[in-house]
Amino acid sequence: MTTSASDDRAPVQIDFDQPSIARVFDALLGGHDHYEVDRAVLRQIMEFVPEAPAMALEARQWLIRTVRFLADRVGIDQFLDLGSGLPTAQNTHQVAQKNNAEATVVYVDHDPVVQAHARALLVENDFTHIAGADLTQVEETLSDPVIAKHLDLDRPIGLIMCAVIHHIPDLAMARKVVHAYTEAMAPGSYLVLAHQFDAADGSEWSEVARSLEQRFSGTGLDTVYRTREEIGSFFEGLELVEPGLSFLHEWWPDGPRTTPLEKLNFITLGGVARKP
Repeated sequence: MTTSASDDRAPVQIDFDQPSIARVFDALLGGHDHYEVDRAVLRQIMEFVPEAPAMALEARQWLIRTVRFLADRVGIDQFLDLGSGLPTAQNTHQVAQKNNAEATVVYVDHDPVVQAHARALLVENDFTHIAGADLTQVEETLSDPVIAKHLDLDRPIGLIMCAVIHHIPDLAMARKVVHAYTEAMAPGSYLVLAHQFDAADGSEWSEVARSLEQRFSGTGLDTVYRTREEIGSFFEGLELVEPGLSFLHEWWPDGPRTTPLEKLNFITLGGVARKP
């Protein structure tokens, strides 16, 4: 597997005293690639929202459905997964390559733990690669040697931004980042984006969103919960696939729901959109 040019530099030091969003999410999914500082955050989350693991699983299932749609129904054969987190079971490359064994996937994550584990897990996969760029630096990311070598940006790609943009606190900056990527995509490309949502209507789930935002403010796991209109603005200039910007459980479900909906089911919106 190819790695990024940053491999030639001194190794990035891992701060074991700071929690990692990617490792906390791995813990939520029942993975093994996390440390005590991450598990401490998980315990805080579980005390406040015991349904959090189920919600993390729902987000993963939504990602599976969207990638399957792009690979199977649309025929996209190259994917750029930004802020990908740890490549745990049923991630982008596994879903895409189940449909097309030669579909190319490049993961981008600035977390050195993610990079190390990804290289170890993907060493025998010639069509899946990891780059250590900072996704907020769009030009630097798109010119990363790994992306430049393995993705043809003159052809349609599937751009995955699953639960990453809500970690950019400034809305104008978040829009700038997303739009810079979509402007660089070839026509026929698709954006897959999920974002934490605050209905701002006084509902129970709106209160949950505000409480979560406040609870983790300043922890390094800060998340901004935005309105439907704000999240919708990331898709400007693109054509949303039905059912449009929706709760994750409403986007092409695999069958009848077998578990009751919880408040957390109503604090994330996701959408898939095509660049005309």
